Amino acid sequence: MSLSPNHGDRRGQIPSLVVIHYTGMADGAAARARLCDPEAEVSAHWLIHEDGLVEALVPEHRRAWHAGAGSWRGLDDVNSRSIGIELVNPGDRPFPEPQMAALEQLLRGIMARWDIGPEGVIAHSDMAPDRKTDPGPRFDWRRLGLQGLALWPFEPGADLPLEESLARIGYPDSPARLAAFRLRFRPWAEGPEDEADRKAAAALLKVLA
Repeated sequence: MSLSPNHGDRRGQIPSLVVIHYTGMADGAAARARLCDPEAEVSAHWLIHEDGLVEALVPEHRRAWHAGAGSWRGLDDVNSRSIGIELVNPGDRPFPEPQMAALEQLLRGIMARWDIGPEGVIAHSDMAPDRKTDPGPRFDWRRLGLQGLALWPFEPGADLPLEESLARIGYPDSPARLAAFRLRFRPWAEGPEDEADRKAAAALLKVLA
């Protein structure tokens, strides 16, 4: 059963990514209404409310319209290749414990069903750094990393050229990709690239090797 009419055929693709978003709206009711509005032409497979309630809006075998333009690891049409999860959050506050716990449980199931490893769990901002900043600097990626549900650079790597590392990790060629990388791995970092950026990116490459 689908609660949103906004979906289509996967165009021959099998999900290999999970894209995490925040709704950027005032509350869950408003977000759900938009994701189920045929005129809005947006949707996601899953919506997780602040209290941990999980709603299935589009069947996972269908192509939900959540990612938009962008790419990851050189592949575009991310909608056809991914499962989209929307977290109810206006974008200006931490994500509550019940919501994070529900996300972890949901991720475990998705990753098992579709044989997706932690390297396949990404931020909307990762694949669309020019357009998007969600789920933003307040999202706890390290927490997911500790459980094997996403990548995290726990130990610094070598001081390698940053642009090459970011490209190898999967970031699209964009002037904004350093900002996207920091949103996820070094929230609140500012200014030109530094040694900590380079070592964090190199640490991710070691995990991916």
